[in-house]
Amino acid sequence: MSARVCAAWLLAALALPLPAFADDTAPASQSYAARCAACHGAARLGGSGPALLPGNLERLRKDAAQEVIANGRIATQMPGFAAELSVTQIQALVDFIYAPLASEPRWDAVEIQRSRLEQLASATLSEKPVFDADPLNLFVVVETGDHHATILDGDKFEPIARFATRYGLHGGPKFSPDGRYVYFASRDGWVSKYDIYNLRMVAEVRAGINTRNLAVSSDGRYVAVGNYLPHTLVILNAADLSPLKVMAVGQRHGKSSRVAAVYDAAPRRSFVAALKDIPEVWEIPYDDDATPVYEGMVHDYQLGEGIPAVGPFPVRRIEVENYLDDFFFDQSYDNLIGASRDAAQAQVVNLNVRRKIATLALPGLPHLGSGISWTRHGRTVMGTPNLKQGVVSVIEMKTWKPVAEIATLGPGFFLRGHENSRYVWVDNFNSKANDALQVIDKESLEVVATLRPAPGKTAAHVEFTRDGKYALASIWDMDGAIVVYDAETLKEVKRIPMKKPSGKYNVYNKTTRSAGTSH
Repeated sequence: MSARVCAAWLLAALALPLPAFADDTAPASQSYAARCAACHGAARLGGSGPALLPGNLERLRKDAAQEVIANGRIATQMPGFAAELSVTQIQALVDFIYAPLASEPRWDAVEIQRSRLEQLASATLSEKPVFDADPLNLFVVVETGDHHATILDGDKFEPIARFATRYGLHGGPKFSPDGRYVYFASRDGWVSKYDIYNLRMVAEVRAGINTRNLAVSSDGRYVAVGNYLPHTLVILNAADLSPLKVMAVGQRHGKSSRVAAVYDAAPRRSFVAALKDIPEVWEIPYDDDATPVYEGMVHDYQLGEGIPAVGPFPVRRIEVENYLDDFFFDQSYDNLIGASRDAAQAQVVNLNVRRKIATLALPGLPHLGSGISWTRHGRTVMGTPNLKQGVVSVIEMKTWKPVAEIATLGPGFFLRGHENSRYVWVDNFNSKANDALQVIDKESLEVVATLRPAPGKTAAHVEFTRDGKYALASIWDMDGAIVVYDAETLKEVKRIPMKKPSGKYNVYNKTTRSAGTSH
């Protein structure tokens, strides 16, 4: 008996209506256009969701892909379609997305250069802020509801400016070292540079077709962009977003890989990237000693004629035991703590000796990219929320031994704190209690309060003002808001209406690499 006949028999016995499944004879391309293209792109090249191509799906077995299409995927915006698509249609859709395209899309340095939009000449811009507010206590608020960003005064909690962004921003904005410029990356590869002092967009470029995130070097000279498609890591000139180098991402002997994430390791003066399809970490120094400026051209993978380059941005390869989908730095940036979506444990990789030095017994799926650290009883500990289990894991960072597993109301996404606050905050993003924020005492590791800023609406992503006196939370809804709390009393101070504010980023905390926020 087929699954559909069995379902029909059971529903008839229960006197329930049969779900209106799609026609099994309809082509898979029709199902894709109706249900997938809005997020993954009409040509499967990605949009707000990742590209759906064989090279991007190597780590996802076909039976697992069927499960994802039917029931959705945790810690993503992927919904389930079991109520709309039959087993036959889901299988056809899987076969469709695993089929290669007629021609492999390319996006090389010439295409990057051609896409560049320089909106304002630097000579026309003021060297001082055009507003009356502390430029280091500003928040950049990303509003995904209508694809805008707001510059928010962190003292008065009043908007200074609001401007349109590219569709599907991803990976969090990054700041220049002085906090003047903020850089955004969108899922479809656009990198945007915004001048906070002048409240103007100054340059944009499309660095890839499907992009994961970007990082800004600690000296403010370079922007590194990690791509899912093509499998490249792009180095841009931070001044005008012109391409400097396009690096093929792959093993020495041929297999290529998406970039899982790239971050700036400021004390090391290097970019560090984890690869999604190859068990390697790359460290790419950008210091002048490692990357001298020289005359002529760098002819690297897909680097077109006529594009001046700085090079060579050498790659230091570090082999790891498993893929790193997500990772976290300790405050020294000597150690990288990473985990794979399908792994039962995390690994600590020392970037100096270039190998794994410890294994962390972490349950479920730790969200290490949202990990933070703090001092407890004179020792440094790290904490990470969990995308699959209602727990915050706390690890002692000298011995790499577990300290505690703090039970929460459900799986969460973000953990945040501040050096001047005695609390850390965690959401319950991936659970039925997603309207709740829980406050944890740093010393006792006990949950001391549960707050529901908007009952029934998702609450997430807490960030602090530069002095740590106030904690700002997001209500993820079209009729959402930024809710400001007194970080000591936990009382609401102010509510600022926003259009689904997915995240907010304090200039000072980010540029000083506060231990209480992600880097």
